[in-house]
Amino acid sequence: MGLISATGSSYNTPWPWRTGTALHRAYGPWPLTASKPTPLITRVSLPPAATPMATAAAAAATPRRRRGKGGKGPNSDLSRTLTDCTRRGDAAAAMAAFDAAVSGPDAAADLRLAAHQYNQLLHLLASADRASFPAHPAAAARCVFAHMLEAGASPSEATITSLARVVASDPEGADEAFELVATMREKYGLAPRLRSYSPVLSAFRYAGEACKAYAVEAHMAAAAVAPEEPELAALLEVSAKAGDADKVYEYMHKMRRAVGCVTKETAEALEGWFQSEKAAMAGKAEWDAQQVKDAILANGGGCHQLGWLRNGPWMVHRVSVGEDGDCGGCGCHLASVDIDMEETHKFADSVSGLALERETKANFSQFQEWLEANKQYEAIVDGANIALYQQNFAEGGFSLVQSSWMLL
Repeated sequence: MGLISATGSSYNTPWPWRTGTALHRAYGPWPLTASKPTPLITRVSLPPAATPMATAAAAAATPRRRRGKGGKGPNSDLSRTLTDCTRRGDAAAAMAAFDAAVSGPDAAADLRLAAHQYNQLLHLLASADRASFPAHPAAAARCVFAHMLEAGASPSEATITSLARVVASDPEGADEAFELVATMREKYGLAPRLRSYSPVLSAFRYAGEACKAYAVEAHMAAAAVAPEEPELAALLEVSAKAGDADKVYEYMHKMRRAVGCVTKETAEALEGWFQSEKAAMAGKAEWDAQQVKDAILANGGGCHQLGWLRNGPWMVHRVSVGEDGDCGGCGCHLASVDIDMEETHKFADSVSGLALERETKANFSQFQEWLEANKQYEAIVDGANIALYQQNFAEGGFSLVQSSWMLL
């Protein structure tokens, strides 16, 4: 098990129905000069009768749009092309087919794309090779999304997420990407997901925009979206670059609660902070030792969460921990960490809720009152459970002998 130890003193094609058929030409109706009513005469030229051989030859000479299996409508060719490009990851070819279908010389006026086809394009652009586009793929993605809205296709969360991802990769597009994600509920009735925020946070991370990254986190909290290691690592690193010691401390504890084992990239971000001058200067000159002990106890052991104590340079080493829990760097035994008071209260409330489902409310309320009046007891043993302990065999049952053990 590896750890980071930080210590210190701080179409133009003919129409199919026109094959072998001449348009009817009507001359008239023209009235003839006469002294009495005469019928109106119309001269119509009829097409010559087509022979089967001529019809077959004309049909063979007429180019027809090929359709895929079960394909209907003029976009079947484009659909097959997009599917093939998605399989190959060829964003440039997909955009070329899209441009030809919607604005090329052979563009069909009745072309209608499905929402998933727009999503295919945006997904390809989000992972496209920048060298294959004369301009940034974000420009192409904006055109695709604008065409989608004009066509009346409804975007989904995946649509906005893919668009935000490709726009965020533009050096000047991080703010626009955040706006897309932040307004998707208001504009389209869509709930953002964790994957919607990740590219935005990553963009602000590499741009060093700490305040904007904090705004993204605040929006995530309002949308009830919890960050995971990649997002917390981005927030921690941007805070470290900004020299915000309090924010680094905050995100370290959030990561401690949410992540069991960090990745190499996160470990490097942590090392970078402890090796910085800002980390050496952060810390309180004085503190109350008893307050620290009480805080550690309240937090389940292992941490006090009172901020940086003392200051000075940190010594950073990569060490291993033995099976006995001893650190190979400092020689200290790792503390056994229990749940903190907040988690304890949540656990107690959940147990009470389960008990109220099985017991009468009056009986359980009396039991709670008794516990409150007898706080000196640290543990309660259920006699029925003791009597039934390991009695799940054929001759097993309620054991009075085992129950009497409680009285010894």
